[in-house]
Amino acid sequence: MAEQHQRVTAQVLIVEDEPEHADVMAEALRRPGHVCTIVGSVAEAAEELRAGSFDVIVTDLRMPASAGQHGADAEGADAGMRVLAMAAEMQPDAETIMVTAHGDVPTARSAFKHGAFDFVEKPLDLAVFRSVVNRAADAAVIRAESGELKDLVQHDGFEGIVAGSEAMRRILNTVRTVANSTIPVLVTGESGTGKELIARAVHANSPRREKRYVTMNCAGQAESLLEDQLFGHVRGAYTGADKDREGVFEYADGGTLFLDEIGDMPLTMQAKLLRVLESGEVVRVGSNETRRTDVRFVSATNRDLKKMVDEGVFRQDLYFRINGSHVHLPPLRERREDIPRIVRHAAAKLSESLTPGRGVPEFSDAAMMRLTGYDWPGNVRQLLNVIQNAIITALGSAEGSGPVRVAAEHIPDDVATGDDGSEGPSGATGSLAGSSLEQLEKRAIRETLQLTGGNREKAAKLLGIGERTLYRKLKEYGLR
Repeated sequence: MAEQHQRVTAQVLIVEDEPEHADVMAEALRRPGHVCTIVGSVAEAAEELRAGSFDVIVTDLRMPASAGQHGADAEGADAGMRVLAMAAEMQPDAETIMVTAHGDVPTARSAFKHGAFDFVEKPLDLAVFRSVVNRAADAAVIRAESGELKDLVQHDGFEGIVAGSEAMRRILNTVRTVANSTIPVLVTGESGTGKELIARAVHANSPRREKRYVTMNCAGQAESLLEDQLFGHVRGAYTGADKDREGVFEYADGGTLFLDEIGDMPLTMQAKLLRVLESGEVVRVGSNETRRTDVRFVSATNRDLKKMVDEGVFRQDLYFRINGSHVHLPPLRERREDIPRIVRHAAAKLSESLTPGRGVPEFSDAAMMRLTGYDWPGNVRQLLNVIQNAIITALGSAEGSGPVRVAAEHIPDDVATGDDGSEGPSGATGSLAGSSLEQLEKRAIRETLQLTGGNREKAAKLLGIGERTLYRKLKEYGLR
């Protein structure tokens, strides 16, 4: 009965050199919705572990070291143990299950020593096998969600940042490393990717966290006003200056100053900013007196500063000065795996104001598919706005007092159809530089099947291919 109530659709890697056994296992796991990839050797397993992302890894104990061999020689007698070791290194959040016909106690102990979640003997009882994999999938998801909570900075200075993807996890590791220093940080990325959140995280994780964090936007400001805001003025500096006023450098003294859209700063102001960054001294407008300041400097832009330097519209020496550590935020379309996490996180926060007493709003699979498949030209900022509007729309048609359920029809039409120029799914998730086209295609199919709960018809539609083509690809890539 428990099989009918499975909550998790998992990515499962099956490492088994006997094709018939592998197919039986994959078919048993496909029924409850798991997405299975089959390989027949340690070498193939290593390739998948490097390129793919799995929740559960099922491996035979004895098999050949490489494809094309038959039977388990001395080298392959402990092949499954090597798969467990590789999984622990390359897929630390996954759970591993050992399958073997040699179910003696020493082998079982050795498997557990290498981090196996459980141990299953051949011939397989498929009901028991499914139950073990389901439990392992649940454990993997719990572990992953626990990791997500650690990366949502409400606990340690990363408020609002969802970092499930490998790209974002690397960025947060960089932030943690540079936060304790005083080197300037330059944050780049498209509009709406969360550059100010990264700047706040630098401050919140630094020794200056108890001091002021001051922000200022350089875009669209006249040069005279920009100078006044940065450096302040003395009484009588210009008409209307009836008293002394400190600028943001002085106001942030001892803390962190974040200058957003620094690429929009006029050249003459760039020279003045460079002088302050190099000397640590500011001169208020209308004064000759220098004032010492000590600020941690963080800046951001959505423009290509290197190109601007080449074009002569941004000073090279200033670029080198502010680029002590460079953090580039990828657009949301390149880290789609973070979208469901962002949706759940935003829904939980919005429930306090939009659905008090009714729990956290739930998003249907179809609604999540639309959100995940869209290209989000406005990035996280746009996604958060759509989430809020969808919850409000769903709330208006909700009945009863239970949790609000957001369906596909509650998602705005332009998000569903890409009327703003976006064309739905395009590009692989995360950082895939260096991956082969076969690996990219295989990963796209796996993740789409997982998103659709194993529904091949929906997956083919979302991928933009025919069902017959999808079936052929599944067979070609050993996917089930």
